[in-house]
Amino acid sequence: TKWVFRNKNDERGIVIRNKARLVSQGHTQEEGINYEEDFAPVVRIEAIRLFLAYASFTGFMVYQMDVKSAFLYGTIEEEVYVCEPLGFQDPNHPDKVYKVVKALYGLHQAPRAWYETLANYLLENGFQRGKIDQTLFIKRQKGDILLAQIYVDDIIFGAINKDLCKSFEKLMKDKFQMSSMGELTFFLGLYENQTSTPIDIEKPLLKDPDGEDVDVHTYRLMIGLLMYLTSSRPDIMFAVCVCACFQVTLKASHLHVVERIFRYLKGKPHLGLWYPKDSPFDLVAYSESDYAGASLDRKSKIRGCQFLGCKLISWQCKKQTAVATSSTKPEYVAVASCCAQVLWVQNQLLDYGYNILHTVVLSEMESLQKDVTCLIYLKCWLPHHTTNDFQFTMSNPHKNWLVQIKRSLVKTHQIH
Repeated sequence: TKWVFRNKNDERGIVIRNKARLVSQGHTQEEGINYEEDFAPVVRIEAIRLFLAYASFTGFMVYQMDVKSAFLYGTIEEEVYVCEPLGFQDPNHPDKVYKVVKALYGLHQAPRAWYETLANYLLENGFQRGKIDQTLFIKRQKGDILLAQIYVDDIIFGAINKDLCKSFEKLMKDKFQMSSMGELTFFLGLYENQTSTPIDIEKPLLKDPDGEDVDVHTYRLMIGLLMYLTSSRPDIMFAVCVCACFQVTLKASHLHVVERIFRYLKGKPHLGLWYPKDSPFDLVAYSESDYAGASLDRKSKIRGCQFLGCKLISWQCKKQTAVATSSTKPEYVAVASCCAQVLWVQNQLLDYGYNILHTVVLSEMESLQKDVTCLIYLKCWLPHHTTNDFQFTMSNPHKNWLVQIKRSLVKTHQIH
């Protein structure tokens, strides 16, 4: 074991608490001996944004709670022993060891043990687990619904009926030591409440073997901070992902690009996500591809975003894994990836009790005019367990292509 000392900061970066925690050195554990299962569900950042968008749409208040020393509520099944903690050795038995019963921080199985403890407690008290998101818990009572989203030891929850929120808060405090933080203002590093562009689009970022070496730890720290910020700043997503590709062979030229992103953020601190209450709640998605856009390996890039009305809840900017031999293939992959995200949003909203029957996906697919098999491909790719309609609008400078694709249970190549 060892002691870990940390400062806990608020949303303004001010230190509000000094924390000391005894942790186990989990890197010495061996799978099959000291632990078996170690997977614990973790909420997607898109699920958090979707939760907030739905709260804005329905008008319920969102509250936040934190579980104190959450992992210690979990119980492990394997036999694990640790040495006596530094500073607390027994002088009469200096060679003795302790048997670990609770899920000590640092153990591989600790997150899973805590999740199982929390999930079982909520399920025993009338909650239902989300069908898609295993970190979402729903409780329906006399026409009202309470939603609770779990991120390890942080919990955000909300309902139109405030009595449900009060009863949930009391339920949690009966079992765990909780810190009630009131209305949600700061969660997962997001605060809810100078160059013109983050990257030079005319000058692609390339390898620089003759460049000046820089501190790799500083570069990776800066990239990590920026990746955390992309959850609320989609405008820097592409630039950060490009810089993240050079964390091994980095040079001074790459560090300058990262510094440019920070200057851009300083010049535009007012930008962020906006979820107005009076916005419509129809799901619209956009998809785009860039054939051979990567300068180093000529791989194509796909981009997409999903809106609930005017609320941006999800976006993607990825480089494809294979080199495309034509401009048609990246377009297929881009639309398929966008549809996958749309299906996830639809299924997540079903757990909220909100059913979206019609979705519009817009994409610039010029190859559609030449290759109608694109529609066949999309129809076969879409899962066969649902009967919703998708409406694809393919735009080009000359005309709009409007195609209704009926998703059904039959496995056929015919377009209806």
